[in-house]
Amino acid sequence: MEKELICICCPKGCHLKVDLENKKVSGNGCPRGQKYGIDEVTNPVRVVTSTVKVVNGIQKVVPVKTDKPISKNLTFKCIEEINKVEIKAPVTIGQIIIKNVLESGANVIATKSID
Repeated sequence: MEKELICICCPKGCHLKVDLENKKVSGNGCPRGQKYGIDEVTNPVRVVTSTVKVVNGIQKVVPVKTDKPISKNLTFKCIEEINKVEIKAPVTIGQIIIKNVLESGANVIATKSID
């Protein structure tokens, strides 16, 4: 079975063809495309971005993200966990909002400071 993807490792956007049986990638312009193609069909991961409610801040929400990619199948569960959280101002950029979310090894961190 073969799967077609567009590589997102660089601005070139190579059109990849990934042979699942032989774990071979064609169409990549660099070695990063090889790795991306295999990873994307065997274990896709994503950085999750969202917002968290802020109490007593000059803004009502703070943007957050996972500090590393997590398994794609955990994305919606991660957002559910993020939506449960409410933090008090001040918030500093890089502050851990949820440690080891869903036991994924990734922390949810603030990406902006809020006074």
